Formats: sequence, C-alpha cells, structure tokens
Amino acid sequence: MDDADPDESETADRDDTDETAFERERRKARELLDDDDVTAFHVGVVRNGEEVETTYSYLADDPEREGLQALSLLATHLRVVASEADVDYSTVAADAVALAGQVEESDLPE
Repeated sequence: MDDADPDESETADRDDTDETAFERERRKARELLDDDDVTAFHVGVVRNGEEVETTYSYLADDPEREGLQALSLLATHLRVVASEADVDYSTVAADAVALAGQVEESDLPE
C-alpha cells in the first residue's frame, strides 16, 4: 500500500481545489488497483446513471480463501454504503439482496 504520511496526502487533496471529490476518489481507485500487492478486487462502474459494468479477480491458494476475500470486500462495501447513507448496514444488506434478485443473469460478469 502507500507508505506516504496520511496527513501529507490529506493536505495535498485539500490543496488541489480544481479536483472534485469524484475525481479525487477515481484517482484513489486507480492508485489502489496499481499496487502490486493487491490480491483481490471488485470494481463496478455506472455509466449514464444506469449502465453497470463490473469486473473482479482474486488470488488465493484455494477456493475457500477466494470466497472469504469476496465476502470481505462485500461486507466492507456494505458498511461504507451504510455509513454514507447514515443507516444500519443490515438495511443496506437487505436492500442489496432485493436488488440482486432483480439483476438479470445476462448482466453478471462472465
């Protein structure tokens, strides 16, 4: 991961007033994916407010570890969304389950 001082990166983010929060987070995502120590990722993008594309991969010695990495990513994402929405993570999880039932099989990554 990044060995930079967290206070320095926060200062750099504040100094770059031309960069929007979205642009800053997109840059951060690119930096995270560029790290050679990454062993699991799941990336999803939305285009034009409705078209969703996603990709994922896991490096692990066995399928159980791959599954645990996938669940860890999902659990972390649920907590982040819950925090941003200021709701309990179980509410977000229930909503995600309901939406998952509506996703067409053809929309899932291969």
